[in-house]
Amino acid sequence: MKFSAEALVIREKNIGESDRLLTLLTKEQGIIKAFASGVKNYKSKKSAGTSLLSFSSFLLEEKGDTYRVREVSPIRVFFGAGDNIKKLALSQYFCELALVLAPMDTESAEFLRLILNSLHFLSAGDKNINLLKAVTELKIIALSGYSPELVSCEGCGCFESDMMYFNLSDGSLWCDKCKTGGNLRPISKTELSAMRHILFSPFDKIYNFSVPDECAAALTKLTEDYLVTQTEHKFATLDFYNSIPED
Repeated sequence: MKFSAEALVIREKNIGESDRLLTLLTKEQGIIKAFASGVKNYKSKKSAGTSLLSFSSFLLEEKGDTYRVREVSPIRVFFGAGDNIKKLALSQYFCELALVLAPMDTESAEFLRLILNSLHFLSAGDKNINLLKAVTELKIIALSGYSPELVSCEGCGCFESDMMYFNLSDGSLWCDKCKTGGNLRPISKTELSAMRHILFSPFDKIYNFSVPDECAAALTKLTEDYLVTQTEHKFATLDFYNSIPED
């Protein structure tokens, strides 16, 4: 059976001298894997559309429990996300986030939309890189069912106080008077406001805010630690990204 799908290549693995095994993030079916024959040949018309970070229109054929790429046409290749090593590492981290957290064989439109938008802004280069990372981390963890509870203090219900604390273990929010035990992290009013914006704004508005650079750095450390705590996963691309000095 043949069918068409628009998909982002989030992983590629070379098979033999000329083939690739692709991991694709699709809107309708989530993550699927497909073999692409002969695409490493420089004359292949399929090469660009089957490379990592390519968003392409695929004609796929299902054979048993595998898929094969019959035709492919690139829609957008996010080369701009790789114009320096830091941005390239972050784009690969976004792909690994999708690989680990997006579902298989089920609808994944919001996951695909998030990763495509983050790669777009990363390529454009007009947004703070730490802010992009924080938005992507917090939104994808929320889509995966680990959304933190940031409406009010878990103890007294206050919306905001001079000092608030975020529990990395369960995503709860605590004021200074009510905080107790747990893996608590101080969170500034600006950081809390930013996280609420990412979680509660319409999808097309989640990137539409700014914070000072030092706050963006603190925010992305917080979202990173929460994501890693919740998933208990070691992201190799994240380790590589963090090993690269800031420009």
